[in-house]
Amino acid sequence: MARQHERERFDGYAVELFLDEDGDWMAHLAELPGISAFGPTPEKALKELDTAWAAAKESYAARGVDIPVAPARRRYQGIFQVRIDKRVHRALAIEAERAGVSLNALVAEKLAKSV
Repeated sequence: MARQHERERFDGYAVELFLDEDGDWMAHLAELPGISAFGPTPEKALKELDTAWAAAKESYAARGVDIPVAPARRRYQGIFQVRIDKRVHRALAIEAERAGVSLNALVAEKLAKSV
């Protein structure tokens, strides 16, 4: 899990560090796994990731493409649609009715408990 200063260092993107089977450290942006770097230590891997991220941002700019905004920095409205199996829909609707709440309220509560 990325520490807060690493998120700021990488424009809000989460950083994941792994020790690979060869004993090298691999660092990558969790939401942009194609941007990664290796090093003999976690610090060196992160320094290399700085370079890779800077190069990626330069590439976006050279192509006239906006740098993607990290999910942690996006604004969300709290509304989305999801398709589910009709049997699940029925079971949830019955559960909501028995609980005396709306289907939306029931699903929102279940989702909130899972994150």
